[in-house]
Amino acid sequence: MSSNQETILAFETRVRQMILHFKQLKKENSDLRAEIEKGKQEINDLQAKLTQANNDYNSLKMAKMMQITDGDLEDAKARVQKMIRNVNKCIAILSDEK
Repeated sequence: MSSNQETILAFETRVRQMILHFKQLKKENSDLRAEIEKGKQEINDLQAKLTQANNDYNSLKMAKMMQITDGDLEDAKARVQKMIRNVNKCIAILSDEK
């Protein structure tokens, strides 16, 4: 084999190696891009969930502020009944004075 043929064979071998390396890098690049897209989608999903959770929390907080608990309702009834008894006592006292 002549020196030129050896050089050409070495060049062909290097070109084939470069082509294989290029294909590997191209596949790796494609995989990484797919991973990036998957990550972006996951971030968007999590942001949507966070927004929904914040909205739910604010709604729950508002409902809690407006909620009348059973204890509050019973306390209010007891105060109203006490006021009614006091009014009845006053009416009775006024009725006795006449």
